[in-house]
Amino acid sequence: MSEQTLPKQHQDQQPGREAPMEPKPLYDDPDYRAGGKLKEKVALVTGGDSGIGRAVTIAYAKEGAKVAIVYLEEDEDARETQRLAAQYGPEPLLIRGDLGDQAFATEAVEQTAAHFGGLDVLVNIAGEQHPQETPEEISAEQLEKTFRTNFFSMVYLVQAALKHLPEDGAIINTTSITAYRGNPTLIDYSSTKGAITAFTRSLSTNLLERGIRVNAVAPGPIWTPLIPSTFDEDHVSKFGLETPMKRPGQPSELAAAYVYLACKDASYVSGQTIHINGGVVING
Repeated sequence: MSEQTLPKQHQDQQPGREAPMEPKPLYDDPDYRAGGKLKEKVALVTGGDSGIGRAVTIAYAKEGAKVAIVYLEEDEDARETQRLAAQYGPEPLLIRGDLGDQAFATEAVEQTAAHFGGLDVLVNIAGEQHPQETPEEISAEQLEKTFRTNFFSMVYLVQAALKHLPEDGAIINTTSITAYRGNPTLIDYSSTKGAITAFTRSLSTNLLERGIRVNAVAPGPIWTPLIPSTFDEDHVSKFGLETPMKRPGQPSELAAAYVYLACKDASYVSGQTIHINGGVVING
């Protein structure tokens, strides 16, 4: 078995960009067969410009959904996602801004509802991570920023979305394998993901009376722009080798799970987490 899964590479800025990545992540599964499962539904996808968010946006478009993409500043990637998704369905709405700002998060929801005439599905994917070798190296600024981007934004978006979500609405959060196994250099990031897992379970119990389902997806090592913008080139070259499948996952390998949790196929599913991690067994 090769000890390198990817070419050595690193990006100095975060959020990362898709264009410099080699090989390019796989977003669109040519074997995916849509069945109109989200026809006429309106979905807001955060972090939809690239990575898992791009794959979800494309899959939702194939299933007939109208999608709003919220992203930080990656205009080129966002426009490319918009172009790709528009081949299968309505052109996605692009909304640029920082979801860690509650006013913007609220405005993003209102823009989506106004543009498409409602909101049926909220998909929280946007996130950031900054590795540090010791707990002492995690600054107060980094700690607050990571929690604001990864966790506070979800709370803000849910608060704004609830007045629009119908009785059969769905909220899908993105947690991580790190919430369950931990990560020695991503302590604050892993902690945000643990918070998201608890948030998902608690929110589900609260919203079931309204008929709104709340679930999560917990990815393992997935090849997205976040990876080369987070880790050094040696780490990137071995990314995914620690999984039983000995490789990183592709964004396209997660998209169907987000479709399932958004549609009527999952009508009896709430408070649950789907683990997509290359064969790692998670109990909890």
